[in-house]
Amino acid sequence: MSDHNQSHLLVVDDDERIRSLLQKFLIRQGFWVTGARDAEHARGILSGLEFDLIVMDVMMPGEDGISFTRSLRDQVLTTPILLLTAKGETEDRIAGLEAGADDYLAKPFEPKELLLRINAILRRVPADLSAAVGPKILNLGPVRYNIERGEMWRGEDPVRLTATESALMKIFSSSVNEPVSRNKLVEDLGRDTGQAQERAVDVQITRLRRKIEVDPKQPRYLQTVRGAGYMLAPE
Repeated sequence: MSDHNQSHLLVVDDDERIRSLLQKFLIRQGFWVTGARDAEHARGILSGLEFDLIVMDVMMPGEDGISFTRSLRDQVLTTPILLLTAKGETEDRIAGLEAGADDYLAKPFEPKELLLRINAILRRVPADLSAAVGPKILNLGPVRYNIERGEMWRGEDPVRLTATESALMKIFSSSVNEPVSRNKLVEDLGRDTGQAQERAVDVQITRLRRKIEVDPKQPRYLQTVRGAGYMLAPE
């Protein structure tokens, strides 16, 4: 049984058999599950319902999963997205992360692994940050981050963070001005270890810098510490 059995998942897959099998499996694990046959169908569902996680196939007719993910992120939808792909090459997976996905799982996969990935993503969504040590507000130039609420603002405008970006800010906020290794970031995000996963973390850092830094190519606040990892250095 899932430890997030009140969560509502949206499964998007054009293969009716696979979609039905996924829905039945996840329902047995205690989730609420809604299915969509393609990106267009999913858009209609998302216009009226909110979900805790989207599980989406990449190879779909019409708008593919990566393009749809990018479109959703452009619309500032922050719902976590797990992509299912038959492509095993690292670059294809990285393309999904760059589009805004939180994780990916290559087909074929064991149902238990899917469940573990889903629960890992759901755990990344910020919960109670009240135990954080230090100031409640971090100033990052024109951006401020409320540690207790897990909220980021640029002036009066909220900055939308994905679940993974929120998890990264939680990690860095607990270790302000201290380098955090890429390996530790991989572990704290609940991912498998390995060079490909460290590269995936690099992609997430790049995305987060675009929301924090004035010049993401010359980061001032989310710094790279040679040989040590990354460090959040607020003012």
